Amino acid sequence: MPSRRTQPRSSYDERNVRTIAIQTASARYRAHIGSGLLPTLASRIARLGSAHTERRLFVITSPEIWDHWANAFLASFEPSRQPAVLFLPAGEQHKRLAQVERLAGELARLGADRSSLLLAFGGGIVGDLTGFLAAIYMRGIDYVQVPSTLLAQVDSSIGAKTGVNLAAGKNLAGSFHAPLAVLSDTTLLSTLPERELRAGLFESLKIATIRDRGLFRSMEQQAPQLLARDPEALAAVIARSVALKAEIVQLDERESGLRMVLNFGHTIGHALESVTRYRSLLHGEAVAWGMLAALRIARERATVTDSEAARIERAIHLYGPLPAFRATAASLLAATGSDKKNHSGRRRFILPRGIGDATILEDVTDAELQAGIATILRAGKAVETSAPRPADDRVAGRIVKAPSA
Repeated sequence: MPSRRTQPRSSYDERNVRTIAIQTASARYRAHIGSGLLPTLASRIARLGSAHTERRLFVITSPEIWDHWANAFLASFEPSRQPAVLFLPAGEQHKRLAQVERLAGELARLGADRSSLLLAFGGGIVGDLTGFLAAIYMRGIDYVQVPSTLLAQVDSSIGAKTGVNLAAGKNLAGSFHAPLAVLSDTTLLSTLPERELRAGLFESLKIATIRDRGLFRSMEQQAPQLLARDPEALAAVIARSVALKAEIVQLDERESGLRMVLNFGHTIGHALESVTRYRSLLHGEAVAWGMLAALRIARERATVTDSEAARIERAIHLYGPLPAFRATAASLLAATGSDKKNHSGRRRFILPRGIGDATILEDVTDAELQAGIATILRAGKAVETSAPRPADDRVAGRIVKAPSA
């Protein structure tokens, strides 16, 4: 087991916890957002109902997250109620069925049964995979989301989507399986690498662009505070992002219509992740590049004015810089054909309709996609040639050394 580092002290005040209810046709749960929630985990799990007080607990996390936060996570559990810890290696390349099978086997060997409770403690990869594991282990057991990254807190922990990647594309194997609760401790963001912070802010900017002009304006004005991790500014953006996603999910639980607008930037973003083998870009960074590509199409379709498109582009770059990537137009175009939003051979694509609204199209042509892709390929190359490669690059808590010249 990784060593446990000394964690920053957490202060807790229930009055500062924001609670947002998510209610759909098949599930009802709450997201709690505030600082210092980790030391209250045991009592919060107990509040989920008497049936949860005696069940066995299993936490699935990454070694990096556990190294930072194990003590705070375990602080509220009695010695006899300590959860068993199972590890998922960090990185999108591990969000695969092979890891689901391995973890399911570990659960079985440890005696997990239908009454057991999984705790997903990590970023979006941990949350998505743990949710999928909970959905299929013994035909379905309960789990709680404890997201540790900003992106997971504002987006992936909400909405009951679970899944893993296939070689053919991202999140192509999965299910809808709602957690019992989402517990987002903003204290966890204090150890978040800079790129992970920006990646989460891109996701909040995405939902602001398609749903809320007020949030968009706030993120334009408060970029310095958000990038400096101002606790109040971050908590407000997280809460508003969650509330907006909850509104959409409640109207369209299974992504049959409206919920697809949440995929603004994702068609080309997912293609970028796939083509670069999930090694060059964090998810939020790929989505940001995808939004820039979509804006080129939106300009041509006149769903946004040139001034609105420029304003959205400026807002995206406020939370940059965006990392360079290596890809070809042909490979990216081919990868969009595997997007799970496609339906009956039609490619579904999301474009902003002004700031604060979006539209779903089914007639975006290959030529339009190629134009959008060309825009970001030029920009990505410019980033690569104009900026020297840093001596080290923090990705998901790891330092990847650049090779010597």
